[in-house]
Amino acid sequence: MRIIFIGNYALDKQESMLRFTQFLYRGFKEAGYDCEIWQPPVVIGRFFGATVSGLAKWLGYIDKWVLFPLILLWRLRDNGLQSPETRFHICDHSNAPYLKYLPKDYTGITCHDVLAIRGALGFKDAYCKATITGKILQKWILSNLCQAKLLAAASKLTLSQLETLSNHLDSEKKDWRIIHLGFNDDFRPMAKLERNELLAKAHVDSDIPFILHVGSDQLRKNRKMLIDMTAALGNNWKGMICYAGQAADENLLSHAESLGLRHRVISVVSPDHKTLVALYSACSAFIWPSFSEGFGWPLIEAQACGAPVISSNIEPMPEVSNGTALHVDPTKPEQFAEAFLKLTDEKLRAELIQRGLENCVRFKPDKMINAYLALHGLKQKQP
Repeated sequence: MRIIFIGNYALDKQESMLRFTQFLYRGFKEAGYDCEIWQPPVVIGRFFGATVSGLAKWLGYIDKWVLFPLILLWRLRDNGLQSPETRFHICDHSNAPYLKYLPKDYTGITCHDVLAIRGALGFKDAYCKATITGKILQKWILSNLCQAKLLAAASKLTLSQLETLSNHLDSEKKDWRIIHLGFNDDFRPMAKLERNELLAKAHVDSDIPFILHVGSDQLRKNRKMLIDMTAALGNNWKGMICYAGQAADENLLSHAESLGLRHRVISVVSPDHKTLVALYSACSAFIWPSFSEGFGWPLIEAQACGAPVISSNIEPMPEVSNGTALHVDPTKPEQFAEAFLKLTDEKLRAELIQRGLENCVRFKPDKMINAYLALHGLKQKQP
């Protein structure tokens, strides 16, 4: 049995998707299967670098949507890969158009979210704006995604939204199921001495308490909530606000300035894994007020490191936490402030941390790999 994973175009710099592909590859390999990763070749793109925007983005499409489909057709024709002995898995739903070049009965796909698709279709609650060409691209992705016979959705919400968008077409012929994502690295509480050394290198004072957010500056991440929450706390809390990932932008800093909180905002840009674990392990609370997510990895990463979590009450955050975080309205900073003050009750805080650690067992890597093996009708790994 041979498993071929279809990965992302390297120059798109989608690090989480590249890690996910490697995660599946390692898991299937450890289960005893012959595995390969196929990715769109960097041919035209090598002259322009990253394809995030501008001309490079459009030229990258030649590698992704012209050259790679031709390569797929050639490989399948000349290597006799259209048989039950070879299975394919497309690791990112944004690559759904490749489905038309692969044997549908033996090809699975992971749908991490439908945020960009729903945003392109005009759903305001996705908090994902789309350009005219972006709308065309996302509709093309959706039309192909709906043709999948084997599909893993990262959450109940994602599966439900996709089923609605597909109008449940030919549902009896499809095997679409929920497979929660698993940890793709080691997350656990870090000893105080080690974490303090790492925090010092990141210019974070370990003697001053801080609340933490991890992620990008996308509107849907609702990073402004941490500032509004701190303002609502007033004199009840004097700690810092730490943004890890992308730095706090000028709009965010201007808002903090208007509330007299600019001096309490710090950023740790693109922390390495150990620094990220140190931040999770040391924070007073991890604040995750997102308006929309497909899954929400940082929530369980924080829990695995022993951080109490206060999160949005919008799905899929309650699904992911399974009731082990405090969930409140992401539009109401006073509710986040109230939830944060509850953590001064040491018994409640300890219970929340312990339940969070127990929740993380649901996302053990072997559980996810076994679920993917089952999706493809393959023998599962022994626990």
